Amino acid sequence: MVKRTRQIGLCLGADICWPICFEEILKRLELNIPWNGETLEFHVERVTIEPFNLRQPVRYDVVIDRLTHWYYTAREWIKKAVVMNDTYVFNNPWSIQSNEKHTSYCAMMRLGMPIPDTWMLPPKAYDSYADLEATLKRYARVFDLGEIGAKVGYPHFMKPYDGGGWRGVTRINNEAELRTAYEASGTSVMHLQAAVLPFDRFVRCIGLGPQTRVVNYDPDAPLHDRYRMDIDFLDPKDRQVIEDITLTINAFFGWDFNSCEALLKGHEWYPIDFANACPDSQVTSLHYHFPWLIKANLRWALFCAASGRRVRRNLDWSPYFEIADQPGDWREKLPRYAALAREHFELEAFEDFCTTHLGHLDAVADEFFASPVAHDAVRQKVEALYPAREIDSFTHLFFQRIQHWRQQESQATGG
Repeated sequence: MVKRTRQIGLCLGADICWPICFEEILKRLELNIPWNGETLEFHVERVTIEPFNLRQPVRYDVVIDRLTHWYYTAREWIKKAVVMNDTYVFNNPWSIQSNEKHTSYCAMMRLGMPIPDTWMLPPKAYDSYADLEATLKRYARVFDLGEIGAKVGYPHFMKPYDGGGWRGVTRINNEAELRTAYEASGTSVMHLQAAVLPFDRFVRCIGLGPQTRVVNYDPDAPLHDRYRMDIDFLDPKDRQVIEDITLTINAFFGWDFNSCEALLKGHEWYPIDFANACPDSQVTSLHYHFPWLIKANLRWALFCAASGRRVRRNLDWSPYFEIADQPGDWREKLPRYAALAREHFELEAFEDFCTTHLGHLDAVADEFFASPVAHDAVRQKVEALYPAREIDSFTHLFFQRIQHWRQQESQATGG
């Protein structure tokens, strides 16, 4: 058979630990996959930042993008790679650019999901530009902030309409706090969103291709303890709802890698934050869940590279809206949304690929995550974030949580 190498590029910012683990496990897999009369090998390298000719070839079949949500030179290079070279990218760059949290709220409201009541406010202040004064004098209406706050209800949350890693998120308990927070918001366009309190569960579901990981989440804990290590904390019906919501959102927007936060109150799930198309991937926050992320990333990247998967450059929301416009409760429609999502992610072909070609991934990953290389990857990330006096203790903490994952995985598989 003819040998062909599929190229995977990692477009990185401050990432340290997960690329090391991704690269090392891929090397240890020693893949030679028979595919359509050829034998596929896989090579991974890190994408550099440099001037580029729009017509120059791109050698990557797949790019895992962790940078372009804020670094625009890389974003435009990735757009060129998709348009000119049919490169597959995690995630669709146009969708990330245009579909911020505001759009995602509106879209999921359109699908019937119980998104908490949300208002948008004009900014408190403006940068100076031509025609601003004339526009505001003619069309800006004086509004009563206290009246809007009362309509949303207290407590609620003020947060930027476009998100940004907890940037500018404030819990508002009364009108005085609302006015203070709005005065401090500057030129940011803000949402006011009703709080779901009290709630019974706070979960974060990570979606990577057709794969999901539902995590018990504690937003009030220190960063290293927010992702809890519970396993069976949801009943199967609730878990299915969260997984279906996550896959629906990701497929709807063309996102391969995203996370969805949702609150359970009584018997209802309220999605509250689900435009996180560059989710946390660091061992210092994921710890116990970190190996799952690396394996899921590898499976989806290898499948996309082998199969020649292409980015859907134009999103088509009409199949979802056709379901939404039919009679019935959103929970009745959710499995149909999720079926569209699983079709989008080629679930059956993906599972067959993993079973046929990646059956040894679990064993290779288990061995790797006990290795000095894995320990050093953890330490490097800890050294980047923690003061010197805490490096040893936190390195030990995170590595031991990974060993706890290895033990539980072994027990689950009878190993």
